[in-house]
Amino acid sequence: MSYALQTLWYDRQRYLPGVLAVAFSCLLIALQCGLLLGLFSVTSIPIDMSSADIWVTHPKVPSVDLGRPLPEAWMSYLAVPEVERVEPYLEGFGYWDKPTGGTELILIIGARMTPDSLGAIKQLTPELRTALSEPGSIVIDESEFPRLGVKKVGDTAEIVGKRVRLVGTVKGLRSLAGPYIFCSFDTARSLMRPPPDQVTFLLAKCKNKEDAAKVVERLKVYDRKINAYTAEGFSFDSRWHWLTKTKAGIALGFAALLGLLVGAVVTSQTLYAATAASLKEYAVLRALGIPRWRMAMSVLAQSFWIGLAGVAIAIPAILLVARLGSDVGAKVILPNWLWVGSTAITMTMAMLSGLLALRSLRMVEPVTLLR
Repeated sequence: MSYALQTLWYDRQRYLPGVLAVAFSCLLIALQCGLLLGLFSVTSIPIDMSSADIWVTHPKVPSVDLGRPLPEAWMSYLAVPEVERVEPYLEGFGYWDKPTGGTELILIIGARMTPDSLGAIKQLTPELRTALSEPGSIVIDESEFPRLGVKKVGDTAEIVGKRVRLVGTVKGLRSLAGPYIFCSFDTARSLMRPPPDQVTFLLAKCKNKEDAAKVVERLKVYDRKINAYTAEGFSFDSRWHWLTKTKAGIALGFAALLGLLVGAVVTSQTLYAATAASLKEYAVLRALGIPRWRMAMSVLAQSFWIGLAGVAIAIPAILLVARLGSDVGAKVILPNWLWVGSTAITMTMAMLSGLLALRSLRMVEPVTLLR
């Protein structure tokens, strides 16, 4: 290990491209995956920001933004001892007629506006909930002003021909498909005009949150009529649907894989070239009786230190780029498992590159010193 470190330091200019390739690969993997998580986390905002423990949907609903009507009377399926209360919830796409002209696709979200509402997002303050109790009042994310053609709180617009008034804003709830329009359940019903006694989802609150999974499991006997999820499960399924069923998710995943391959190829070639350039030194070691496996272990040790140096360089770079991305509105989520996974993948790639570089040691023979 000491010999490997001394070799790397002595020939640092030769090995620097390999270190930078590893750092770039780790940076690209972590940021692409973090950006992917951040991008698709917005698809589950209505779930993550609500207080419901259980979401009941139509059987053919793959994601929270693709809800389908189901009878409100099916709240009776949730009449079990573990459930404290149940609420209806409306959600669906509509068209926003801008005051300045033109239309915009929007996602209408209607929930009860009581202080203990299950569907109302947590960012709605008591003042906003009171304001939303007025028919035709709405709340949007403040970043959506240019997109929706409004300038300030109090402006009016039309949704499917019905006038609405902006009574407040929230932060950090920008949507992926169309701007979220938060409103009361009654306002959403007047805008969406669903069939009588039909809702999009049924939300339930358990007396003990830990009982949600048991209730969901029990409701599987009605799988031809409804699907039941815990809030965490429905959130994951919604993000997974967007990740695997849309071109954006596939493209970002492919970009992360490409970064890994580029880093692996450059690192492998750097190690191979460095090992090949040191054949005479290895030949001397061979002439001194050093076995090939010891020389192979030296090359693998170099791979390990190159990988470790690359990760060390990548970590502050990842944090810096993620911070810059947040400043310009690109949400990057970097959970602990992503740090561990990116490091493990990068180190594995570096070690595999070292294994590929071992092919140059086949040419090591003491006779090469006589040439």
